[in-house]
Amino acid sequence: MKKLCAALLCLALCLGALPAQAAAGPEVNARAALLMEKSTGQVLYQANAHQALEPASVTKVMTLLLIMEALEEGTITKDTMVPVSATAAGMGGSQVYLEEGEEFSVHDLLKAIAVASGNDACVAMAEYLAGSEGAFVERMNQRAQQLGMEDTVFCNCTGLPAEGHVSSAYDIALMSRELILRHPEVREYTTIWMDTLRDGEFQLANTNKLLRSYQGATGLKTGSTDTALYCLSATAEKEGMELIAVVLGAPTSKDRFGAATALLNYGFAAYALVTAAPSEPLNPVPVTLGTAESVQPVLARESQLLLDKGAAGKVTTTLDLAGEVAAPVAEGQQLGHLTVLVDGQAVEEIPLVARQAVAKRTLWQVYGDLLAALFCGAWP
Repeated sequence: MKKLCAALLCLALCLGALPAQAAAGPEVNARAALLMEKSTGQVLYQANAHQALEPASVTKVMTLLLIMEALEEGTITKDTMVPVSATAAGMGGSQVYLEEGEEFSVHDLLKAIAVASGNDACVAMAEYLAGSEGAFVERMNQRAQQLGMEDTVFCNCTGLPAEGHVSSAYDIALMSRELILRHPEVREYTTIWMDTLRDGEFQLANTNKLLRSYQGATGLKTGSTDTALYCLSATAEKEGMELIAVVLGAPTSKDRFGAATALLNYGFAAYALVTAAPSEPLNPVPVTLGTAESVQPVLARESQLLLDKGAAGKVTTTLDLAGEVAAPVAEGQQLGHLTVLVDGQAVEEIPLVARQAVAKRTLWQVYGDLLAALFCGAWP
């Protein structure tokens, strides 16, 4: 008996010494779901991620993306006034009750789309940017192809039910990432809880309840129809890491927000975003026969690693930098590299490049230096 107890005790101690297992995946009550980290695009969790499903008003993420790109290109400004056509005014579903002949600024229409999911506001913007909703939808599908959204076909800019209008959790994450990564200023609209149109006469209330219930929520878009059920692309940021949680086909609105909360909690609890950098400042590299004595090396690009939280403190770097370099030196010329290691294993190599160009000294400049050294050195 004593030997048996001793054996059991030894077994218990050995089991206790084993490393902790990764946290179990989140519980999601929906047809499909996916969790993605913004900076790296890495997928942290997925379920039926490529199943083609109705996205409902989450479609408007692409509509918002094209509007933000038009703003960036200068095609429009936030003060541009957009007329409302009879077609736009007659849109059903969620709307802000625009009237034919009215004009609204792009700023106000962005609020109407991002906050109240206004179908009429979407169509007004689509017609202004492309001439018709149909032409705008062509742009939506072209942009989807550029982003690698292979499961998606858009038939309108609103997400209203239409035969063949489908997307997937993965594709929605792709376009959501593009929107918040390239156009973070969209938060000006996606984080609004309540606002107004028509100088305070019309109230707007955000359909994304996570803005009030989830700390760090930054957006993004809800959607629901009788056939699509309840859908959501939710974004949130904590400790410098922004996550995208996509939920499609949840049976209730409560399930939709509960699933997104579970996805986000899982991501923030299990992962960390680490920026790799040299452990000490980079010293200038001497330049021979150059118009400057040295050139400053810099990282060619930023490196961000998405790691299990247990590995986040195990990131180290090693440096391989040239002792000197001969002129001429071109801006961006490689001078060495930084190796990034996680727990002693190399995972990435980042080039170290010249921050500025250094020209080669001419023969006359070299001759002048020699003369100056000769006369200055001989002067009493």
